[in-house]
Amino acid sequence: MIRVFLLFALCLYSCFIFGQSRELEATRTVQPIRIDGQLSEGVWKTAATAGHFTQYFPNPGHSASAATEVKIVYDDAAVYIGAVLHDDPSEIRRQFTARDGEQQADVDHFSVFFDTYHDQQNGFQFLVTSQNVQTDARLSAAYTGILDNVGDRSWDAVWQSKTAITPDGWVVEMRIPYISLRFSASEVQRWGLQFMRFIRRNSESDFWSPVKPEQSGLVNQFGALSNLTSIQPPLRLSLSPYLSGGVRKHPKGAPQGTEWLRNGGMDVKWGLNESFTLDATLVPDFGQVISDNVINNLTPFEVQFQENRPFFTEGTELFNKAGLFYSRRIGSTPGGYGDVAAFASGNQEWKVEQNPGVTQLYNALKFSGRTRKKLGIGVFNAVTAPMQARLNNGFKDTTIQTEPLTNYNIVVLDQAFKGRSNITFTNTSVLRSGTARDANVTGLDFSFFDKTNTYILTGAGRYSKVFGQTPYNGFISTIYDTVHRADGVWKKPYDGYNARLRFGKVSGRWHYNVQARMLSQQYDPNDLGYLNTANLVNYIGDISYNQYEGTRNLINYSYRLTADYSYLYQPYKRAGMQLSLTGFWLFKNMWDVRVTLGGEPIWKHDYFELRTPGRFVQMPAYGFVNIGGSTDSRKKLYVDYEYVFAEAAMPNNPYYSLNTGVRYRFSNRLSLKLEANRQHDRGQVGYAFLRETNGEPIIGLREVKDVTMLLSGIYNFTPRMNLTLRARHYWSSVHYQSFRDVAADGRYVYRAYIPNQGYDFNVFNVDGFYTWDFKPGSRIVAGFKNWLGADHNIAPHNITGKGYGNNLANTLRMPHGNEVTLRVIFFIDYNQVRRRK
Repeated sequence: MIRVFLLFALCLYSCFIFGQSRELEATRTVQPIRIDGQLSEGVWKTAATAGHFTQYFPNPGHSASAATEVKIVYDDAAVYIGAVLHDDPSEIRRQFTARDGEQQADVDHFSVFFDTYHDQQNGFQFLVTSQNVQTDARLSAAYTGILDNVGDRSWDAVWQSKTAITPDGWVVEMRIPYISLRFSASEVQRWGLQFMRFIRRNSESDFWSPVKPEQSGLVNQFGALSNLTSIQPPLRLSLSPYLSGGVRKHPKGAPQGTEWLRNGGMDVKWGLNESFTLDATLVPDFGQVISDNVINNLTPFEVQFQENRPFFTEGTELFNKAGLFYSRRIGSTPGGYGDVAAFASGNQEWKVEQNPGVTQLYNALKFSGRTRKKLGIGVFNAVTAPMQARLNNGFKDTTIQTEPLTNYNIVVLDQAFKGRSNITFTNTSVLRSGTARDANVTGLDFSFFDKTNTYILTGAGRYSKVFGQTPYNGFISTIYDTVHRADGVWKKPYDGYNARLRFGKVSGRWHYNVQARMLSQQYDPNDLGYLNTANLVNYIGDISYNQYEGTRNLINYSYRLTADYSYLYQPYKRAGMQLSLTGFWLFKNMWDVRVTLGGEPIWKHDYFELRTPGRFVQMPAYGFVNIGGSTDSRKKLYVDYEYVFAEAAMPNNPYYSLNTGVRYRFSNRLSLKLEANRQHDRGQVGYAFLRETNGEPIIGLREVKDVTMLLSGIYNFTPRMNLTLRARHYWSSVHYQSFRDVAADGRYVYRAYIPNQGYDFNVFNVDGFYTWDFKPGSRIVAGFKNWLGADHNIAPHNITGKGYGNNLANTLRMPHGNEVTLRVIFFIDYNQVRRRK
């Protein structure tokens, strides 16, 4: 009877805790605290304790399997966190990782979260693993969960931590200086607060303030930190000067030859007041970044690449909120780069002596912060240099501008309201010198949640205007004038608009959304943003069921049905319809499976493939099955996979792809992963990059094979020192089986075969980096790069061979480029320098 009563009391207590927001009082200290993982100072014994953690995963609402005790103290310079995580020391997982790299690693970790303005939307995360490797992230209302949406990890702050393994488990001690936070100057403050513990052997995530997986949002489920008094935001001024040098040897035959690299510059962070910070980079050097995953792009749309440059990834969540900022536009390949090479190849008397492939960035700055009334303000500005190519015809040099002096600017106003609602105003502008193309885009976005955080209404409106010369780099007129050809063409200003409205249910087991989106024919945000398709109307709906409680064999599962009807905006005509049904199952052994069935049940009118305004080609209806999943990532051997098979309403037109990743953890310091992807489309219909003499487009029925092999690995010497390696080979083979003209109604019309149109396309890159964070914020990076091709990434189209093996062998035999660099960054905090004096 007593056992039954105790069990009932425990369940009642768990339910009470799960439904209540928690609060912890901070304790002020005047005693210096040494960050050594020992918690030996007297204040740790008297400070209030946070405990009784609750599971988020795998058993939501249940008590944590191991006890955790956390205390917070503070002084005039920093906030300190001391955590005792009870456990069997032999069971604590201890894999070393790179900074921000603990996901799917075999390591336990602990996090503290702060919502310093207590607006239930924005926050900071500071995480430390059992091996004392740090992770930090910025959170916003867009980040909805801890397992699949963990915040902006590109943000790196300067803070201290130390861990220690004890007979009772492990201990975490953290010091987070106020220069790494933003908060008001109020005499008495109340912050949002959350703690999370991850026990790797159980794949268990525990929170101090209970987080319900069926409720949308994370920051809005924080508890509170009280009793913060008389703390003042410090003068947040830090400098990060750097020096870099190296040598770059281009492939044999490239005009650049050997380049000696040397550069120096500085990043500056200046807290203008309690809430706003100015970040600036002066004469930046972005040489030590991972190479892009270049592909053979047969589509009518631009390939969107990931941003790897730190300045454009750190602290940009406000500028990215409206989706109008694609930072790769800044410092990209000059607009006239390809035209110079094409002109020289068609005019043999001209030789290219210099044609820079990257636009030089003079400087860039970010101003951002949030007022006491929850108004977020952001200003971004960057200036790029004019770029010149140099040609010679045997008699004289000719200089051609491939990119003008350009200014990029973004202004954002983001008003947050209670309950995760917000309204955001965004304006982007691009101004180029002379008569080159300029652009301006203005957007207004809103998100409104009901009081229970169950329903959401979102919407957006955009207006774009483009004016100036086309092409924007002015290359055509310049180069043609140089060789006494006709002038370039002046294009009149044009404008366009985009609108979107969505309503949905985002909490509970059942979720649904209905959405309408419209993009006018001349809506164009691409000078600073990214949009692959305009002149389109979409009607989208989806409904999903999510089961968060486990069954006999499953931890959780979900199902989702989606429908997307698309129409051309002008003239308003049917374009296509897509349907998909997805099921996801996570098993008790931590294996997961995902199955998607879908396709287009009717023939599609593709208005973009022909690259001809007003013309469309009929694309066959198709269906597909997608099966993917992964094994238990706690194991040394971890496998993820995805298989896709599709068939269209045309004979002999199957498509399949197989993507497999195999990761093996050799030790707590060394792990390697091999990823292999093969795609085979036996009957792809697409634009053949050819036209009839009257300008009519020609399409082809082609067989396309793509193979990507990617090997990556990391060896961690210490929590602050590691060596990473990444090698990628990509092969694409295109073989045309037949060619067709296209009738006015989109049907295929027979035409004679055009020989010698197939080709192989290869890309090869190796990136290796040795990184040592020798003190907080200061770093030494040694880099090595190897690449194939006349420039950094793109290989020529003339490598031919039979099959993947021959192409790989030919690729390795061709001349490669090599680069070795060394970069040293020093972090200088004004407050530390002042205290030393």
